[in-house]
Amino acid sequence: MRMSFEERLGSHLKRVEQELQTVKTAAVRPAGLTVPQYAALFVLDEQPGISAAELARRCHVTPQTMTTILRNLESAALIERTPHSLHRHVIETRTTPAGRKALDTADERAAAVERRLAAEFTADERDTLRALLARVSKSLTTDPILNS
Repeated sequence: MRMSFEERLGSHLKRVEQELQTVKTAAVRPAGLTVPQYAALFVLDEQPGISAAELARRCHVTPQTMTTILRNLESAALIERTPHSLHRHVIETRTTPAGRKALDTADERAAAVERRLAAEFTADERDTLRALLARVSKSLTTDPILNS
């Protein structure tokens, strides 16, 4: 029997993800950033020198997409990329002062979105939602269709 659109959890997850993306896009735009650029700066600020491959994993984008994001951030002088002092094939990426300023501006607004979202739930509900989303993720990443 075919599942209706309303029965499909994926359609609800996608709708909410798109709504969150739309709101975050508007939130970080005044800082001159896109959401992927904001995410990259956010991770770089927490982990200066992280590899581009790990940065792509943490930001949930492909390495090719991260290369474009980093190129654009570097062109805007928001990051600097330098060879590692010991490993010449490793490029370290760090935020510049202008990058930190853009991140601070964007993060203030993005955090307000997150706070507004969190305020809709009690602490227990937030914990439950995180646990449910983790189960969704586990179900999807251990799918035998993808692993065949």
